[in-house]
Amino acid sequence: METADENRDKTQQTLQSAASLKAFMMKNSTESNLNLYDHLTLLLMKVMDEQPQNAVDVIEDMSRDVKRGLFKDKQSTLRDLPQTTAAELLAEQQRVLFSRPEEADQEEELIETPLPNVREIGFYLEQAGVGLGREEMQRIFLALKQLVETQVLLHCRLWGKILGTEGSYIVAEVEYREGEEGEEESTEEEEREAETEENEIDPLPQSTYKPQPAVPKEPLGTGANKYVYYVCKEPGLPWVKLPSVSPAQITVARQIRKFFTGRLDSPIISYPPFPGNEANYLRAQIARISAGTQVSPQGFFQTGEEEGDEEDESPRDSCEVNPDFEGVPVAEMAESLSAWVHHVQHILQQGRCTWVKLAVKPEDDSNEEGEAEEKEEEPDEPEPEVGPPLLTPLSQDAELFNTPPWTSKVSSTLTAQHAVAVLRSNLWPGAHAYACGKKFENIYVGWGLKYAGEGYGPPVPPLPQKEYPSGPQITEALDPSLEDEQILKDALEEQQDAQEEMEASDEEDEEDDD
Repeated sequence: METADENRDKTQQTLQSAASLKAFMMKNSTESNLNLYDHLTLLLMKVMDEQPQNAVDVIEDMSRDVKRGLFKDKQSTLRDLPQTTAAELLAEQQRVLFSRPEEADQEEELIETPLPNVREIGFYLEQAGVGLGREEMQRIFLALKQLVETQVLLHCRLWGKILGTEGSYIVAEVEYREGEEGEEESTEEEEREAETEENEIDPLPQSTYKPQPAVPKEPLGTGANKYVYYVCKEPGLPWVKLPSVSPAQITVARQIRKFFTGRLDSPIISYPPFPGNEANYLRAQIARISAGTQVSPQGFFQTGEEEGDEEDESPRDSCEVNPDFEGVPVAEMAESLSAWVHHVQHILQQGRCTWVKLAVKPEDDSNEEGEAEEKEEEPDEPEPEVGPPLLTPLSQDAELFNTPPWTSKVSSTLTAQHAVAVLRSNLWPGAHAYACGKKFENIYVGWGLKYAGEGYGPPVPPLPQKEYPSGPQITEALDPSLEDEQILKDALEEQQDAQEEMEASDEEDEEDDD
């Protein structure tokens, strides 16, 4: 028989083994952060609560359910709540477009508004095979309505849509009423005056280098700045006004090719350097596309001729609607490019629609001869640039890379009596125009890049300039050797001795004379 000491030892060993086994079972897994002790406890509690039939056969499934329940609970505490998607946020912002104010009466709808009939334009564009789709055109129509209600506008139209890598731009072309848009120019003039005053007060020495004078910007309402442009990324988002374009921006935009990103404040990294950000580059491309692709049926516009205008040879910068226009047959417009004309001014190589003389004021010199010499050395004045006049037929447009500039067709040959004439630009892919009777419209949907032929090669940087002109006055001479220095020293000593002898002999002669 076992003694009490042996029983006590066995009991103590059993307790130690149970404690070590419990400690082993309570070790957490490195993968799921669970332990066997808690799992078995939960599993037995689940068996006690549910008491399933044939528990031994479903114990594995119950164990898996216990693990899955713990995993779901922990995931629900660690995982963030589902956020609102970008599509839901956009829909919430576009919700305002479909809401109508309670104070709106039917009488207000009868008042003339600059808002275009985008639904009708979308219908004709759909017949022509271009456009943005019915749903998007309806949202754009409501967005343009929102723009018209917030701004005092005389004219508003959908210019088009420019695509980008991260987002696109919906472009609206507007024209303000007289006297509504004059603050921007005044502020720019004040900034220029302030800069000139600072330069005059600045005591630092001024460089003698005279750069080429900058081509002045065309004022608002004329030339490339005739219209103002607003852009938005999506209908319902706020409209952003683009700045006016300068000739320098147009000149550099002709030499570079950049895709738009969809961010107006994005910098333009290019060669030559572009003077501005993406908003300025977008405005420059809009001016170029408008000057090259805004067309209308011949006879729809006319130049307002007044008495004494026949003697004036200066190109006209505006045209007016012809009230006697009766329309051009669709078949004729689809067959001949002479039935279409440009109604937007051509942009010259100077970057302006009207040429301006860049006069450099010479400095005042006291010598009249110097002034005469400077006048003789002055180069010949450049001849004024003259572009094609307004309402020039499209048949006179030049080809580029052996590609015809335009392609015309009829929207449908099956129902010719209800078809429209469609015009597509090959130089600016994405520019389209349609005409039907007295109605026509232009739209651009593309990447904002001109056709560049088979491939595009960026301009090569210029050769580095010479640091200084080489010559004996600037070139450093070699150090003389010891022999050369000794010879020079002996020659100087002999020359000095000969001079002293001559002076002594002269003194003796003077004494003899006395």
